[in-house]
Amino acid sequence: MSFRARWGRETRKLLTLAGPLIVNNLAIAGMQLADAVMAGRLGAESLAAVAVGGSVWFFLFTIVLGVKLALSPIVARLYGAGTPELIGRYTRQGIYLAIVIGVPLIFLVRAFVGPALAWLGIDEGFRALTVEYVRIIVIGAPAIFVFLAFRFTTEGIGRTRPIMYTSIFALVCNVFFNWVFMYGNLGAPAMGAAGAAVASALTMWLLMLALVAIFLADPAYRPLAIFDRLSPPRPEVLWEVVRLGVPISVTVTAEVGLFSATSVLMGTRGADVSAAHQIALNLATTTFMIPLALSSAIVVRVGHELGRSRLEDARYAGWLGIMNCGLFMTLSATLMLLFRDFLVGLYIDDPRVTGIALSLLLMAAIFQVADGIQIGAAGALRGYKDTTWAMVINTFSYWVLAFPLAYLAAVKLMLDPMFIWGGFVVGLSVAALLLSMRFRFVSRRSVAEPADLPVPG
Repeated sequence: MSFRARWGRETRKLLTLAGPLIVNNLAIAGMQLADAVMAGRLGAESLAAVAVGGSVWFFLFTIVLGVKLALSPIVARLYGAGTPELIGRYTRQGIYLAIVIGVPLIFLVRAFVGPALAWLGIDEGFRALTVEYVRIIVIGAPAIFVFLAFRFTTEGIGRTRPIMYTSIFALVCNVFFNWVFMYGNLGAPAMGAAGAAVASALTMWLLMLALVAIFLADPAYRPLAIFDRLSPPRPEVLWEVVRLGVPISVTVTAEVGLFSATSVLMGTRGADVSAAHQIALNLATTTFMIPLALSSAIVVRVGHELGRSRLEDARYAGWLGIMNCGLFMTLSATLMLLFRDFLVGLYIDDPRVTGIALSLLLMAAIFQVADGIQIGAAGALRGYKDTTWAMVINTFSYWVLAFPLAYLAAVKLMLDPMFIWGGFVVGLSVAALLLSMRFRFVSRRSVAEPADLPVPG
């Protein structure tokens, strides 16, 4: 097959999987955008509370998300190997894991978020609003964690459209509930920033119910035998998911934790800086949703090819995915630079906040390409179930290099906010380089076949 034909064939396969995931991720970004824009209409304090509170919640969510991400490469390999009947047991154990983590998390967060934010030195001008926001939004934790078990099951078998449908439904619900509870419509009290948390928590529960309904109604999921019986927790299956998922969790959390920790650092500089940071971060996160979706599709493509023992095709799928992630983020960075005044104007009409946000978007454009390459390489490695080295690389890049630089600029030297974001540039660039080198090594050596995947009898 010619280079052009092979490139075109693999790109079509990748985009077929990634297309609905891109819509899903953009819908998630749309929810974050709606929260930010609608909170911004209430003032800098409400926007800052949603920014910092959302960062705290997203950090906690990401820890669990990383563990649940292990289901995707496991399911992809089983499906590629032609054994769909073994998938249901992993989904059921994923549900148990979601409940065991999600329910206690509600009580722990509600008890300790107040003292934690006070200890971190969050500005008193919006700290109480932030605490209230986090205490409410965490009520949705069990639902969204159960949703992830079903989401990564359908993603692993290559059926990504249901994820798209439910995410669009969630976006509509979130905006509607924001309108009701933030501004006090349809007889509801005007709750401000806390209303955004109520909207998000309600949306999480409805999102879970919507995807479960699709699994029950669509005959395509019957071969997975998810609902055939209520099996008890199986330690060996749970351990396999956790063993593979914990390094993924640390890997993902290392990056998200860097951004969340930086949001907290910005929160110590006052509402204007925190609001500007939220605007710039929200825009950067929105563009990141597309390579993030491509990364998830890379996991599935690599997993399917490895399950079929097509090692060269798996390696090719990984490299093509990484390159596509980098190419998109190059385009994104260019557009961000060209239209940053217009984009910031969508959020807020405050000269001081606008000026800070524009300087941060300049830094965001610089690190976009590296961010795309590193997330693509991380997805390719997950497809190979190579998660430990990615964990080491991300932890080093973000917490040994990037965060100390951001902390030095924010707290010790009290530099302009754009220098705080300079830590992102360093960390993401190093991660992109090292993860790509790791994938090159792993994909060239003799990789494990589906036989090395522990499947309980």
